[in-house]
Amino acid sequence: MLVVSPRRSPATPFHSNGNRFAVVVLRLACMLLILFLPVMATADPRVLHHRFGHTEISGTPQRVVSLSFIGHDYLLGLGHVPIALRYWYGNNPSGVWPWASEYLGDAQPHIITGGIDVEAIALLKPDLILAQWSGITETEYHLLSSIAPTLPPPAGASDFSATWQQMTRQVGRALGIEETAEAQIAQIEARFARLRGAYPHWQGRTASAVWPDQIGAYTRADLRGQFLEQLGFVNAPQVEALAGPTTYNVRLSQEQLDPIDTDLLLWLTVADPKNSLERITLRRSMRAYREGREIVADPVLTAALSHSSPLALNYALDRLEPMIEAALDGKPDTTVPGVPE
Repeated sequence: MLVVSPRRSPATPFHSNGNRFAVVVLRLACMLLILFLPVMATADPRVLHHRFGHTEISGTPQRVVSLSFIGHDYLLGLGHVPIALRYWYGNNPSGVWPWASEYLGDAQPHIITGGIDVEAIALLKPDLILAQWSGITETEYHLLSSIAPTLPPPAGASDFSATWQQMTRQVGRALGIEETAEAQIAQIEARFARLRGAYPHWQGRTASAVWPDQIGAYTRADLRGQFLEQLGFVNAPQVEALAGPTTYNVRLSQEQLDPIDTDLLLWLTVADPKNSLERITLRRSMRAYREGREIVADPVLTAALSHSSPLALNYALDRLEPMIEAALDGKPDTTVPGVPE
């Protein structure tokens, strides 16, 4: 547990003269109050509840290790650079994607690859371990908690079902900057609200976010399905009917495309979009294809939706707003950026 120790002021000589003594004491008290106010504001313990119980954090963590595949995005957005972060995928040696790279600056966090190595993490001497969206087990949680306060997914969430609001709020609370986190949440939610108001013809229409290489459709338990619903769409009803309460992705066969033939079809790609879609032989028979209601996200846009941090969401909304409008304008011949012929 990290505890912030009060800073000590230089020793002050006291005299027996009553008035002088009182003045000096008063001045010293004022100096100490001014000096300690920032520390006192962040030193109160916070109790964060999560799926494995609760974690108490005191003071302001400085050496944060992010075991979450996307947690560094949330940290950077809140102005905190982790000392180590977990690499997920992509051609970014730092593990940080373009929308967040300026917030990393010249820092070079240690890159964690593969599984959770408790001994290696201990050598980093963290004072906080973020493990939301990490796949952490309860055993790993207890081992890591012996090293530093550890934060698994929020209470009620499975490994990868926490919302971006929950994760932002938990990270902000762990860092002792709850007001900053709440301001970020309010800003993004207001942006979603403005888009819902600006595009009433999006509201209530069906949409699906799909990984084409193995035809996996994301549910409302996943960040990508949640993104569509926050814009006012209804996430693929047939996909939801096939999913369990914590299922985040439903696999479909090449011959089973009806569940994703929605009013808006968002393909998420990590390689060559054209090659990914060409492997789906029945794609051209889909209504979404014939009516020009497909969007094909390139690898960077796909990654932004997959991270869904406040930084990533702003980037994704900047790019997707005109793409969605082009796909839903009712004109099959309208060119939607990124969609291959």
